[in-house]
Amino acid sequence: MNIHDQLRRALAAPGANRLLESDLPGERFEPAIPAAVLIAVTDRSDPGVILTVRRDHMRTHAGQIAFPGGRIDPGESAIEAALREAEEELALDPARVDVIGDLAPYRTVTGYAVTPVIGVMAPDLPLQAQEAEVADWFEAPLAFLLDPANHQRRSALFQGQERHYYEIDWNGRRIWGATAAMTINLARRLHAS
Repeated sequence: MNIHDQLRRALAAPGANRLLESDLPGERFEPAIPAAVLIAVTDRSDPGVILTVRRDHMRTHAGQIAFPGGRIDPGESAIEAALREAEEELALDPARVDVIGDLAPYRTVTGYAVTPVIGVMAPDLPLQAQEAEVADWFEAPLAFLLDPANHQRRSALFQGQERHYYEIDWNGRRIWGATAAMTINLARRLHAS
């Protein structure tokens, strides 16, 4: 079964009751800002996932590893926003992405409800980091990111309270917080299918 079919099957399978929903589980939320990210999976025998490194000067999540993405503009769908943001951040042509579907939104501590959009792209497309927002980009192996053995539960103090989050360390790159949680949600969907 190819990666397109595996992802379609996973998104169609039940499993939402096992998904991580928020950076702040159990807390009451103010209305969230709608956002979307693209989980761009490369179509190769050992698929990878495209990730960006945010610039250090960014207002939120500065210097962190993230999926390409951002706010959903008025009148725009999550899929349209994820593809637009990937094009803006990495010059990824939306026509070169086979959109498979999306996962349930994930609530972040910074007030966003982020919809992860899953798409498959040809390997080795010429991507270019948009200098104002993206310091770098890289491709991490999908199998490594999805392996539960690599999902480490951590905690830290945030606004005077102990918060728990996940972290995935790949080749010295720290993938954590919402990006790790959305990756784990994809893993759980794939393992449930």
